[in-house]
Amino acid sequence: MLPVLAFAVIAVPLLVVGFLVLRRRAVVGEHPVTEDAHQRAELEQEFAAAEAYEEQWRAEDKDRFRREHLP
Repeated sequence: MLPVLAFAVIAVPLLVVGFLVLRRRAVVGEHPVTEDAHQRAELEQEFAAAEAYEEQWRAEDKDRFRREHLP
């Protein structure tokens, strides 16, 4: 009975605290503090350019498919 009680009192809270610390580090790592409005705008512009290129590629691919497979 004593080992189970010791485990419940010591190990479980340590596991919970460790999990919370790891989770907090993951959240902080995903959103760096040094990111400012200029960098965010630059990133948004890059994403917009990539999406525009992808849309252009899809249109060209659709046209190429029609020319190759349909008479």
